Amino acid sequence: MRILILFAHPKFSSSVVHRSLLRAAAGLDKVMLHDLYAAYPSFAIDVGREQKLLLDHDLIVLQHPFYWYSCPAIVKEWLDLVLENGWAYGPGGTRLAGKFLMSAVSTGGSAEAYARTGRNRFEVGELLAPFDQTAHLCGMGWLEPFVVHAGRRMPPGDLATHADAYRGLISALASGSADPRALIARNYALPDTFHHRAA
Repeated sequence: MRILILFAHPKFSSSVVHRSLLRAAAGLDKVMLHDLYAAYPSFAIDVGREQKLLLDHDLIVLQHPFYWYSCPAIVKEWLDLVLENGWAYGPGGTRLAGKFLMSAVSTGGSAEAYARTGRNRFEVGELLAPFDQTAHLCGMGWLEPFVVHAGRRMPPGDLATHADAYRGLISALASGSADPRALIARNYALPDTFHHRAA
């Protein structure tokens, strides 16, 4: 599979988790790292360029810190502008059908905080429902998210283990040794428009 990692972190200079994850994913065959804040510091997103990148890849990974139960502002801007009606969804909008979407996020809180009995009252997967539905609307398969909890408070060795796991997952998907259909998120039904294209 050809994988596009759409990365966004408005304070990357102070990042701990994502610096480690990006380093782990760098240099992998068939994997492109695309830093949205670096590419578009004024938020002037080149829609045509971004749509071509989507067409050229099979799996899109949205990698970012989990800000206020959602994404950094530029990811929302990207979604609003790039996933156009008639192109990504709606009548005739089937250009992304058969591809896959996945979130790779970090949280400030612990895994226990993201539970029905925790202070955030919902699991991360539930809070990512808008991205799940975006995938469904676009005819894409939605994969289980990759989540690093409380990374800033994590011992360096544990963070390195998470980074290695991320590299292993992305590498396995890119090489074809992992089937993305086996990683479809629980309780997610593939949309009727999904037709997997073998890469």
